[in-house]
Amino acid sequence: MTVPHNGGPGNAIDAISKQIIEQLQEDGRRSYAAIGKAVGLSEAAVRQRVQKLVENRTMQIVAVTDPLQLGFTRQAMIGIVAAQDINATADRIAALPEVDYCVVTAGPSDILAEVICANDEDLLRVVTKIRGIEGVQSTTTFMYLSLKKQEYNWGTR
Repeated sequence: MTVPHNGGPGNAIDAISKQIIEQLQEDGRRSYAAIGKAVGLSEAAVRQRVQKLVENRTMQIVAVTDPLQLGFTRQAMIGIVAAQDINATADRIAALPEVDYCVVTAGPSDILAEVICANDEDLLRVVTKIRGIEGVQSTTTFMYLSLKKQEYNWGTR
C-alpha cells in the first residue's frame, strides 16, 4: 500500500511520478517492470523515482493492516484544544507511539489525533497521557464503533 505523505511545498512532482504513485496505489506490490511498461520508463528509472519519492517523504510504501485482526480492539479520534502554541503541542502529541495520525485543524478542535489501542483500559491510559502533555487544554474522544471505509487509492488528482 502506498500512502502519500506531506512532503512539503518544495517537493513538486511531475506527471510520470504521479502515474507511478497511482500504479502503486492500485497495487503496492506491482513490479517496477510492470510500472515502467505502464508509464513508459525502464525498470531502473522507475526504481530510482520510487526511491526518491520515498526518501523525500512524498510517499510511504507500507502494509496496511486491520487493527482488530492484530488484537487492537479500540480505535478513536481524539479532538484536542490547545492552551498555547498549537504546533508545538501537536508535535508533542504526534511523537507518541500510540498516535498514528495527527493534524492541526480549524474548528472546535485545534488538533485531531487518531489512536489505536488494545482495549478500553489502554485507551484511557493514552487519553490520560495526552491530557498530561504541555499545552493540552482539553480533549474529546470519539471511539470508533464500526469501520465502513478505509481506502488509500485516491490517486494524485
